[in-house]
Amino acid sequence: MSNEPPPPPPPEDDPFSKRPPQGPPPSGSPYDSGPPPPPPPHDPYGGGGPYGGADPLAGMPPLAEPGKRILARLIDFLIISIPLYLISLPFGGAVDVSSDDGNDDFGNAIGNTYTGHQLVWSLIGLVVYVAYDTYFTHKDGRTPGKRLLKMRVAMLNDGSVPDTSSSLMRAVVLWLPALLCCPCLWWLINIVLMFTDKPYRQGLQDKAGKTVVVTAT
Repeated sequence: MSNEPPPPPPPEDDPFSKRPPQGPPPSGSPYDSGPPPPPPPHDPYGGGGPYGGADPLAGMPPLAEPGKRILARLIDFLIISIPLYLISLPFGGAVDVSSDDGNDDFGNAIGNTYTGHQLVWSLIGLVVYVAYDTYFTHKDGRTPGKRLLKMRVAMLNDGSVPDTSSSLMRAVVLWLPALLCCPCLWWLINIVLMFTDKPYRQGLQDKAGKTVVVTAT
């Protein structure tokens, strides 16, 4: 018979002596995580988190195709620019890129576009474009061009129609550089972003307004 004393009991801070109970945990147990909470009410995206948080694309309509977005923007541009140009004709035209010295290169065209009354008409056009975009985006997320091609602008965090501040921010970021600063470069950047931005295909105006463009019925 062995005379060795029995092993001492494990210390109270021994992690192996504090295993979670086997079988289904009792109600209220810290190991009972339970089912995930349901999505908040009135959330058309199925529980998407805030901007920069949980993926808000879960359960939302598909993102709009970049090609259709470009076409919708062109339709809206023509809806505004054609009447605006016709109204400006009695006052000398909204844009005059003619050159007195016969040099019609690109640099002269850009320089002459914003001289004299052309600058005034550019500012008038800026106000009209921004008001147009802000009104229709805040109304139901759809300008006439987007409505025609079955798209809409939605807040990224919950899919709602953008409020006035988001609609205005989006319109200003879209049109201010395009009409007064660097139109060719600005449109190029936005077109590239619509094709390459991951995962939401946001243009710079979408990033500023925290919006996304999705398909609509």
